[in-house]
Amino acid sequence: MITEELKIFLDKKVDEYNQPFFIKDDPISVPHRFSKKQDIEIAGFFSAIFAWGNRTTIIKKTEELLSLMDNAPYNFCLHHSDEELKRLLQFKHRTFNPTDLLYFVEFFKSHYSNNNSLETAFTKWMDKHDKTTEQALNGFYNYFFQLADAPLRTRKHIAAPQKNSSCKRLNMFLRWMVRKDNKGVDFGIWKKISPSQLICPIDLHVARVVKKFGLLERNQTDWNAALELTAHLRTLDNSDPVKYDFALFGLGAVERF
Repeated sequence: MITEELKIFLDKKVDEYNQPFFIKDDPISVPHRFSKKQDIEIAGFFSAIFAWGNRTTIIKKTEELLSLMDNAPYNFCLHHSDEELKRLLQFKHRTFNPTDLLYFVEFFKSHYSNNNSLETAFTKWMDKHDKTTEQALNGFYNYFFQLADAPLRTRKHIAAPQKNSSCKRLNMFLRWMVRKDNKGVDFGIWKKISPSQLICPIDLHVARVVKKFGLLERNQTDWNAALELTAHLRTLDNSDPVKYDFALFGLGAVERF
């Protein structure tokens, strides 16, 4: 396909999957159950961090965790008692265990005690002229683990470009928080990051699809691959390249393209 043909095809796929029906079976459905900004942020963060493997399981495990938090994650993180915190010791999702969870809660308590939104945990490291969110992601990683008792094992659950990770899950979370259109899937509740700065989430399924389209040459699915893919997507829509995540996910995971 030439670029114009590819754009027409992918735009059609974006319109097909960027619809309210998409929410129900996707991890984004979990934060959609909340109305308070901070609850959306925390529920969305856990839902994104847990997003590897089967989508049904991801949703189920995130719901299980939020139930342990009385379905009020912001209030729980800020005001939990020691007894309430003990509930979390029963939670586990794949390699994410109670040690990791307790630190996540500690981080949220520390951050929200001084900030009204999780957005600042990313944007404070950015320059307004940054072309991408690379500095935001690296800054967030270092900030997240700045607390004195940060467990070494927990570092594997937060990706960063400086670790040469594709940052698929965090890029997906940023898409949820930043992108806003009239479709109702992404939240668009963060205003200090532009959709044009976002990096497209990429995993093995997406990499397989985009290589067929000639949008990726790199063999490794790492940060440079995410940058390469997004650079190509900017030629299709410079202001909102990550909208094509809907198309690429649909083609790779749903249609098995």
